[in-house]
Amino acid sequence: MTSASDLAERPDDDAVWESAPSPCIDVCKYKRQGRCIGCSMTKAEKDGFPHHGGADAKREFIEALIARIAASGRNPAFWAYTYQHKCRREGVPCPVEVEE
Repeated sequence: MTSASDLAERPDDDAVWESAPSPCIDVCKYKRQGRCIGCSMTKAEKDGFPHHGGADAKREFIEALIARIAASGRNPAFWAYTYQHKCRREGVPCPVEVEE
């Protein structure tokens, strides 16, 4: 199983993080403590992400989200693969990579 530490970020490229889209992967079903079963964010976090700040704030938020997914017993790689697909669909570089 892939762990949160197996997910590699691109820490030196602020432009990639600045353009990072919301971590929402369009599942939007809320169950666990008001968290989405797809991305593990609350509705408030989803609404606030576009205004979350610059590259550093987005990096910190997404790293915390990956850790939250892992802590819940789920494999964060499944979210990361879907997020990479979302980034490609939106035509932006993805700040999160899954190590092979």
